[in-house]
Amino acid sequence: MEGIDPMDVLRSNLSRVRLPEPTNRIYKHECCVSFETPRAEGGLFMDMSTFLAFGKDYVDWNYRKTGNPVYLHIKQTKKIVPEDRPLKKPTLLAIGVEGGFDSNEPEYEESYSIVILPNYVTLPFPSVELPEKVRLAVDAILLNEGVEKREQLAAWTADKKQVSAYAMTLQQIDNGVIVPPLGWKCAKCDKKENLWLNLTDGMMLCGRKNWDGSGGNNHAIEHYKETGYPLAVKLGTITADLEAADVFSYPEDDSVEDPLLAQHLAFFGIDFTSLRKTEMTTAERELDHNTNFDWNRIQESGQEVEPIFGPGYTGLINLGNSCYLAATMQVVFSTQSFSARYYMNQNLKVAFEMAPFDPTVDLNMQLTKLAHGLLSGKYSVPASEKDGNAAPTTDAKQQGIPPRMFKSVIAASHPEFSTMRQQDALEFFLHFLDQVERANSGKPELDPSRSFKFGVEERILCTSGKVAYNRRLDYILSLNIPLHEATNKEELEAFQKMKAEKISEGKDVSSDEIVRPRVPLEACLASFSAPEQIPDFYSSALKAKTTAIKTAGLTSFPDYLVLHMRKFVMEAGWVPKKLDVYIDVPDVIDISHMRSKGLQPGEELLPEGVPEEEAESRKPVANENIVSQLVSMGFNHFHCQKAAINTLNAGVEEAMNWLLSHMDDPDIDAPISSGAQAAEAPIDQSKIDTLITFGFQEELARKALKASGGDIEKATDWIFSNPNASTSSDMDTTSSNNTTPTTTDAGLPDGGGKYRLFGIVSHIGTSTQCGHYVAHILKDGRWVIFNDNKVGASINPPKDMGYLYFFERING
Repeated sequence: MEGIDPMDVLRSNLSRVRLPEPTNRIYKHECCVSFETPRAEGGLFMDMSTFLAFGKDYVDWNYRKTGNPVYLHIKQTKKIVPEDRPLKKPTLLAIGVEGGFDSNEPEYEESYSIVILPNYVTLPFPSVELPEKVRLAVDAILLNEGVEKREQLAAWTADKKQVSAYAMTLQQIDNGVIVPPLGWKCAKCDKKENLWLNLTDGMMLCGRKNWDGSGGNNHAIEHYKETGYPLAVKLGTITADLEAADVFSYPEDDSVEDPLLAQHLAFFGIDFTSLRKTEMTTAERELDHNTNFDWNRIQESGQEVEPIFGPGYTGLINLGNSCYLAATMQVVFSTQSFSARYYMNQNLKVAFEMAPFDPTVDLNMQLTKLAHGLLSGKYSVPASEKDGNAAPTTDAKQQGIPPRMFKSVIAASHPEFSTMRQQDALEFFLHFLDQVERANSGKPELDPSRSFKFGVEERILCTSGKVAYNRRLDYILSLNIPLHEATNKEELEAFQKMKAEKISEGKDVSSDEIVRPRVPLEACLASFSAPEQIPDFYSSALKAKTTAIKTAGLTSFPDYLVLHMRKFVMEAGWVPKKLDVYIDVPDVIDISHMRSKGLQPGEELLPEGVPEEEAESRKPVANENIVSQLVSMGFNHFHCQKAAINTLNAGVEEAMNWLLSHMDDPDIDAPISSGAQAAEAPIDQSKIDTLITFGFQEELARKALKASGGDIEKATDWIFSNPNASTSSDMDTTSSNNTTPTTTDAGLPDGGGKYRLFGIVSHIGTSTQCGHYVAHILKDGRWVIFNDNKVGASINPPKDMGYLYFFERING
């Protein structure tokens, strides 16, 4: 290019430079086809027409695909910062914002230039000689914080406390209680810390017990359950700054604001102006737990693990409660099916060329990017080595890769996963496989999700001796945990006796004294196949209702078998509870005996159809209360009946929504038939599976989803509102043509029933919506722990603590 003025080259390409608009998504922190950043050796090249960024090795691909020649080159170089720089204590549960966590990361300075492809003609920036359009475009780009940063900062900022609905009308009981300024103690035990004053009756009681054994003895919340008194304030957080006091609302299950707190405290003789702060608030304690997060306390029994680096050993940076995603994806990409589909058999260039205009929103591109990031080993190097420092020490950690673009794509069709709240790893796994299957629709030979898919067959035996068979497809085998099958019953009885004695003496049970039930995995598998009674089953053979027996088996054995342990169950009053139990899981299992046999010689199928008189008696009936409320709003009475029936009498709101969306249907005035609901859209099996994981039966889950239009949250509310909802009515109708495998079923992977354990996703916490997820994977003959971006040799893998177990079929 000798003799050609670089400025002339730029001016000749000004038509390919765009000024960013407010709606443009600007990527300037990460390459859209790799995990290169401005800190990489070659920096980042931002296309000044599409505002997509590319690493040095990939920018030429974009030029050849789009023809866009003008790029803003961004390069970050590390500043020299004193090693003794003090850490600031965080005051906000946030990262990268004022008052948030100080990660003490190195500081970088940025440099910029304008680069014109294909010959990489370079001009400096800033420069007054550059065309005004280029200067304005670059200034706008630099002022924009970028899509990646904006999403990260917004998601990490904690929510503001809301005024409690119970504060303004709180009735206080004058029982003579005067709270002293010092010397507080729980009224029911010896706890002197983490004490809460109930603002209704003045009772001082200890707080909740944390998942790790610390905290109180749950006396404050037990008092609420007994009395219903809603608000409590944490003693030790009350100062002259009343807004900083920690007020908790039990019915609202959240920290709240009490505008009348001064008045409520004075009722019990508390002069808040004279009190000093001695306790952390709930938010501060959460901050403290984040600040002092001790990975060894969660797993590996406090053992120091040896870091591992190289291909297949790349960690995933936590984006904010994204450990559920990280743990799941590490196991998924350890399978042959996914690594072959998105790594070995597909390179980044092909995926980019196949991608649409914006590769950041293409699932195939982002899965390929993630696979290459995890499996190539390119990013699995010690952080010190990456920064160009001396050789790594034995405790060196890797930086890991941030799965931001992948998370954004996979969450686009699921609002919950787009938040920074903790999620259920099982629900995410099912959603992920569903999205992969959709992306590969029409190409089953390329679909890696099929390696997890299998058929389930249910056999229903009625008292007439005749049978019916129902089939479905699934990705996971969800297992109940039969606690009565525990193998350490004597130790459990002794522990319960000791625990009762300690409680009566006002003493705590230490964590090392706790004895948990140990249930063999074989017992969990047996419970899946065990006969189950179906009351009020309508037999088309007997023309009456009877009690039937249901058994289940698998019609095919997948390449990878995923077992989900139902550790979260519903107690009385629909209160979720996590079972504190160990599962004894062997390295090898054989489920050959679980294969279903289908219709056997000598078996006779239940006849199809329902007698006319029975069909009439089972004709759907509308809830007259719902109908009358809708009629009072001015709707047609017949249409209101139809709306109630088609929403399974779920409620006025659901029926009205149905009415508004079906008023113009050509058959709105057609007579109501017993099959009125049959024409509704099919229910997403992954949503049924999600409700099953909450402990609900499949038929009840299916009915609730029908009534709520497929919305999981509304379906859960419907179940809570209809605790007596029968699951038998949907089981009455049987079909004899379900006894032969469907073409979809027949095309699934199948083989022997022997499997080897290769992956575990374990969960620590009281709920799937909180706590922490960690993966352990068998790689190259040894167990490896994947704890976000920390990857190391596992010393003691928690085989008995898994939430999801991944098995690989043993061939031959």
